[in-house]
Amino acid sequence: MKIKNKWDEEHDIEVGDWVGFKCDVEQYGKIIAFRGNNGVILENKDGFDGDYIGGDTETIVFTDDVWKNP
Repeated sequence: MKIKNKWDEEHDIEVGDWVGFKCDVEQYGKIIAFRGNNGVILENKDGFDGDYIGGDTETIVFTDDVWKNP
C-alpha cells in the first residue's frame, strides 16, 4: 500500500514491515494488518512504551502518523 504521511513523505508499506510512529515517544511496530484505507494494526511483542499504550503489544495507528523504518 502506498501512503503519504502528514510530513508529505511517501512510503510503500506492507504486512511485515516495521514502521515508526509517535505515541508519547517515538516507537516502532510491525504491521500485522491494514484497517480500512487509513489504518494499520501494529505489533511489538516487547510491548509499546508510554502512558497511553505502555505495555500493550498491539495498537492501531493512522497511516498519516507512520514512517517506514529504513
